[in-house]
Amino acid sequence: MTTSRRLLVLTHVAHEGPGLLFTALDGVPFTTRTVIGTPDPPLPDVADLAGLVVMGGPQDADDDAGNPGLAAERRLLAAAVDAGVPVLGVCLGMQLLAMALGAPLHRRAGTEIGFGPVDVVAPDPVLDPLGARPQVLHWHSDAVDLPSGATLLASSEVTPVQAFRAGSALGLQFHVEADRALVDLWLHTPVMTDPLDPGEVERVAADAAEVLPVLTPGALLGLGAFADAVRART
Repeated sequence: MTTSRRLLVLTHVAHEGPGLLFTALDGVPFTTRTVIGTPDPPLPDVADLAGLVVMGGPQDADDDAGNPGLAAERRLLAAAVDAGVPVLGVCLGMQLLAMALGAPLHRRAGTEIGFGPVDVVAPDPVLDPLGARPQVLHWHSDAVDLPSGATLLASSEVTPVQAFRAGSALGLQFHVEADRALVDLWLHTPVMTDPLDPGEVERVAADAAEVLPVLTPGALLGLGAFADAVRART
């Protein structure tokens, strides 16, 4: 009996879930797992994957000593790209994807927290619906170089590599998946807000109320393009 392929979503903390991606997937079978604490976790063969999503988290993408499962995630990401599996890496997930493709991580290269613009510099079906200079949600201090052979898709002044495409894989340093519920959760999660002063928390909340109604329709269209690529493999 043939078993349908499933999308695998790898998470690193409970509060950084797929957000709008849940809506875009619309019936696509998926499994969510967290494997960062295990050096050799049992992960599916790429031939059994309809797609792979790797979400964000507070970990450093190269902290294999503190989070030994990250190495297994990078190996799976590299294999998925080699096999042409649709891949989406978000924030930490984008950094793990870049490292899996040979690019270095730069810790504390520049902090971006809150809503701000990115310049979209090349066409891509996930980013095209956002427009040329969308306001998006940032929440990071690490950065990566552009992997060899990858196409730079978006940039900001603080973070030159905000998005890239490498074959079937898309890396996004920013959070296009963020909806109001996810932002509200982050603003009530101490590990997210402890580095911020009260004024910054209030600013992010106010900006979310203004930006998300504009951003969300395009984000859903873009994530829908990724979901369509996953559906084609189920």
